[in-house]
Amino acid sequence: MSGAHETNQLQRRTLLVVLALNALLFVSLGVGGLAADSSALLANAVDNGSDAAVYLISFIAVGRALIWKTRAAQVSGVMLLIFSALVLLDALRRTLTGTEPVGPTMMVLAVVAAVINLVCLLLICRQQSNDVNMKAAETFSLNDFASNGGILIAGGLVMWLDQSWPDLLVGVLVAALAAKGGLDILGDAREVQRDANSPPPG
Repeated sequence: MSGAHETNQLQRRTLLVVLALNALLFVSLGVGGLAADSSALLANAVDNGSDAAVYLISFIAVGRALIWKTRAAQVSGVMLLIFSALVLLDALRRTLTGTEPVGPTMMVLAVVAAVINLVCLLLICRQQSNDVNMKAAETFSLNDFASNGGILIAGGLVMWLDQSWPDLLVGVLVAALAAKGGLDILGDAREVQRDANSPPPG
């Protein structure tokens, strides 16, 4: 029992740290995205904001019954799907109205965010947990880290080509990556629920 309690406490501390870091990225990337007129940065900001909300839900679910854990994971997956739809709509709006992203700002913020997301990923991987919410947290951090790489490349292309389409393209790709992550998390939650409801072998 003490081992389980210690594991729960460690998971709570980890989730609290990554929650705070993602909330910080949400604010920083949001301000930077508005200043740089960047669809990709704003997409990443909203992604980190939704991650922070999901980490809060997962934090509450730690140590509770399995149904709490699966429902928390399901909320996580649905939030990622909603986020991806909103980013796609914003990219469409920017395509129609025009945008002038600032490449250097995109690149600097992408590097800073990549470092923070790598720290989050390492903290989560240290848990070595099969808990559905910790696996969801790992998916979020991997998605964010990949998105930061895309924004770094997009910022370079914006500077080189003096065009806005790389920023819009990466914004759409970030949304697609988030949608895939959301579907994966929902699939994991369904599998855990199915295993829990299966009768024990004879």
